[in-house]
Order: sequence, then structure tokens, then C-alpha cells
Amino acid sequence: MHFYNEPLLLYMKKIIVAIDGFSSCGKSTMAKELAHETGYIYVDTGAMYRAVSLFCIRNGWMTDSQINEKQIEKHISSMNLEFKTNNQGENEIYLNGENVENQIRSLEVANGASRVSTLGFVRLELVHQQQIMGQHKGIVMDGRDIGTVVFPEAELKIFLTASPEIRAQRRMDEMIAKGEVVNYNDVLTNVKERDDRDQNRAESPLRKAKDAIIIDNSSLTPQQQQEILRTLFAEKTLD
Repeated sequence: MHFYNEPLLLYMKKIIVAIDGFSSCGKSTMAKELAHETGYIYVDTGAMYRAVSLFCIRNGWMTDSQINEKQIEKHISSMNLEFKTNNQGENEIYLNGENVENQIRSLEVANGASRVSTLGFVRLELVHQQQIMGQHKGIVMDGRDIGTVVFPEAELKIFLTASPEIRAQRRMDEMIAKGEVVNYNDVLTNVKERDDRDQNRAESPLRKAKDAIIIDNSSLTPQQQQEILRTLFAEKTLD
């Protein structure tokens, strides 16, 4: 059920909602719910980088110790990334026509995503695709640089955060629910490594936009978090 009824939506101006933050903060869940409630388009930019990571791993261009930048640069423009809606109304990412939504959720692919995202030519290509998606507004997009690089003009910018320990536990619970066998310390190490890479990379590092609103959801319930977002959204669209 949508939080906003259809007559009310007619009087709301369309905006761009940019949700940035650290890994495993629940950015995607927050963005998906808002998009569902408002009828906005949802774009998971993290899934795009994960799909690039998966493509590189499959082709042997990226291992635990090496990355073949020349091959990735040569093929980045030929990677066809698109989102399609499944029977449950959720967007799933397709890589060259293949649904890879489940394959991109492993620790290996997640770790690779933060590595390929440091490459300037990868970010340039994906940012270009993301900006095209938001040309007509009415979009909710989450990632690391949405409010600072992709849509610096976004009307509503959120910066989501939580402690590394809480994020690692959430990530582990999610993976266990999918049947994966994982170790908490391994997940925590991965979370911290990704934080370090995301904040210190040369290309579009993770930063809070000056006009972004910080939400620390370490001690918030999903319902409390979503109510905060609904209020902020209403303020921006009904003024």
C-alpha cells in the first residue's frame, strides 16, 4: 500500500532523492520503500558496480591480488546494464541480458565492486548512465556519490550511517537468510575495508554533501527510519 494516496501525488512536485552512505546501512531498503510508496523510479547504483565486478571476475580481469585495468577499460562501454521489474514489483539488474541479481550479492563480488569503483573510467561510464535515468526526476537513487557527483542538484539528499559492527551483523544476517555460511569477523573486516576504500579513493570518494541530512540508524527501527524519510520527502515536495 502506498503511503501517499493518488490525489495527493498529483499535487506533489517531482524531485530527485539522493541517498548516500556506508555499505550495509540499509540504503537500498530505504530507497526501495520510498519509491514504492511514492510511485518513483528506484535505481540501485551499487548493483551496477557489483554487476561490473561480477563481469570482471568472470572474465579473469580481477583476482584477489590483481586487476587488469586495460581489459576493463576496453570492455566497460560494451557492458549492457539494465533494471527490469520482477513479478513482485522489485527491480532486478541484468548484465548483458542475464539476471544477475543473486550472483552479485556475494562477499567476493561486493569486495570487487568497491575496487572497480575506484577506476575513473568505470565511474565515468556509470555516472553517465545514472544521470540519463534521472533526467525527468521522480527518481530515488542510492549509492556513494549520488548527492555529490551524480545529482549535486538533488532536492533531497540523505546521508545514511551506522556503526561498522551493527552493519556487519545486518549484512551477516542477510547472507545467512540466503543460505550462505559466513563468519562475523570476516564480514566485519570486509565492511571496514570497504569503508576505507570508499572514503579514500581518488575518484568520487564517499563524502557527505554539504546540504545532506544525516540519519544514523544504529538504534532506529526500520519503521522509525522510514517515518523520518517520509517527513523529509513531504517537506520537499509539498512546499
